[in-house]
Amino acid sequence: MSRLRLTLGRAAKAAALLFPPFRTLRYVRDMRRSGLFDAAFYRGAHPGLNRLCRALPMRHYALWGEAMGLQPNPDFSPEAYLRLNPDVATSGMSAFQHFLASGRREGRLGKLAAPEKALPTYRMSPLRFDPDRAKARFAVHLHIYYPELWSEFARRFAALDLAFDLYVTITWRGDETLWLADEIREAFPQAFVTPVPNCGRDILPFVRLVNAGAFDGYEAVCKVHTKKSPHRPDGDAWRRRLVDGILPEDGLGPLLDRFGTDTDAAFWVADGQKYRAADWWGSNRDKTAALLRRVELDDMTDTLDFPAGSMYWLKPLMIGMIRALRLGEEMFEPEQGQVDGTLAHAFERGIGGLAAAAGQKIVQTTEMQRRTPREAGRAPRYVSAFYLPQFHPIPENDAWWGKGFTEWRGVVDAVSAFPGHVQPVRPADLGFYDLRATEVMGAQAEMARGAGVDAFCVYHYWFGGRRVLEAPLDNLLTRPEVAFPFYLCWANESWRRNWDGLSGEILLDQAYAPGFEEALVGSTLPYMRDPRYQRPDGRRPRFVIYRPEDMPAPEQNIARMRKAWIEAGIGPVELGAVCFHVGGDAPVDPALFDFWVEMPPHGLVKGEDFVFGGALGNRLGAAGPGAGFGGLIYDYRAVARRSLSPRYRASLPANTITGVMPS
Repeated sequence: MSRLRLTLGRAAKAAALLFPPFRTLRYVRDMRRSGLFDAAFYRGAHPGLNRLCRALPMRHYALWGEAMGLQPNPDFSPEAYLRLNPDVATSGMSAFQHFLASGRREGRLGKLAAPEKALPTYRMSPLRFDPDRAKARFAVHLHIYYPELWSEFARRFAALDLAFDLYVTITWRGDETLWLADEIREAFPQAFVTPVPNCGRDILPFVRLVNAGAFDGYEAVCKVHTKKSPHRPDGDAWRRRLVDGILPEDGLGPLLDRFGTDTDAAFWVADGQKYRAADWWGSNRDKTAALLRRVELDDMTDTLDFPAGSMYWLKPLMIGMIRALRLGEEMFEPEQGQVDGTLAHAFERGIGGLAAAAGQKIVQTTEMQRRTPREAGRAPRYVSAFYLPQFHPIPENDAWWGKGFTEWRGVVDAVSAFPGHVQPVRPADLGFYDLRATEVMGAQAEMARGAGVDAFCVYHYWFGGRRVLEAPLDNLLTRPEVAFPFYLCWANESWRRNWDGLSGEILLDQAYAPGFEEALVGSTLPYMRDPRYQRPDGRRPRFVIYRPEDMPAPEQNIARMRKAWIEAGIGPVELGAVCFHVGGDAPVDPALFDFWVEMPPHGLVKGEDFVFGGALGNRLGAAGPGAGFGGLIYDYRAVARRSLSPRYRASLPANTITGVMPS
């Protein structure tokens, strides 16, 4: 019986080899066309194959060999391919079949690399840079993992006809690294050189410098590294092609000028290095999506391009967006020779999403040479930022919210409500400042000027003669040397227990007693007489009212205020109002004010924009907040698109100043 079963089994196996299913024949055809199935290797590695299997090795491999873990050639291991690319298991294809169909085009490895000798550990001190140090227009960052390649980059840097600041990070290998650092400083005495731990490939060293502010103030930054790509036969040629494309020895200056003036360009890469992520995910898609979610960018993975090879020039905006990811060493995987699926690989792809979110592009060298850059549009004539003076304690807030309460309490108590919700957001340059220190306001104004902001529109809290949060501006009046351009916005909204200004227990009521107009004007006079008070049209001081429809009789109230300013010697005032999202008891004719101000998202969020808590329910699914969350979540990008729609723009008063909500 056993002999009969064996005979029948052999017959069935022979029949399967001679008359395989169509899908097997198609797989064999793909193997033959690829030229990657090594029949001689297969026969030699498996001498126990019978005569028919040796005659039809591809069919044997497709039917049984791959499932047994056999290799089709000496450089491809099905087991290793599945370990390196866990997404293949859900593709419905076998390992080698997937490699032939898409894996080789995507640059996926089919064999585990030989483990490298473990490098010594290195404990790195925090990096610090003087923001006021002298800088060139451009910076170049080189990360060195392969010390033997330094000479190649040294020759390239020395040949560049460009003034630049050089930053070099070197993977720590002990004394060898210290000697190399000395060699680099001898060749480039002004270079910043530091060892770094063997973590995060070339990405984490770059991120460390970004997070430390090393690249703040440069017009553009170049990122290069000693790339060998030992898993690719053309690794050295690829590195040189990447470097040649963005650091040409001739003509680099004009190319950088074109890059700088092209407002569409976020990254500049060598020709052929802008890849469509959908074709090159490997096992990086989920991790890339999670990375972008750190800055609340969802649904970006289907359309993004990315700069392959991680060598490029990038603009200051991208530097800021990378810093916003808030990546630290603890997030990067230990180095184990991985060729895919790490945070470093996700970062390589994810920065393309940062560019797309900013409405910008990755531009290749030849493309940049040929295209006519889109110059920056006409800058706004005058830019203001609303300014909240609640960052210092006052007795009222002590009584209502607890001793020492300031707006910082909300900052430090904030928690992430759902995956990708960027909270808490800690203060950066100025720390947890107290606005009673007037020097802080001067530092803020200096930062604002660097960002293109001309002045601050400071909230003026006046409640029928009672002032609160006035200390910062009153202190400013005693410090004429502090450059802080400002004007006032009367925040005529009652303070309530639940912070929305619309409901809940009233803590501080905004009453409008007879004669309030003259009293309010009187409270503004010391500020309007200060030379720093803003007159954007060159003549009239500017004043804004937050909720004009809350006043009992807006036309009469405004007329009395204008008259009071004239009688006080101030003269005509440029009077504006905020386009508030909830109507008041006394509708206002738009012509009553000299201008109106948008304050996004007031009036911009509609029902279909809500992704959680709205009429459409939870559209975030499992990525939404947990039980007990009672807030609303809306899609920022949908609101931004509506702000530009013709229908919405037509609904605004003709003399409206555009408002921007940056995040």
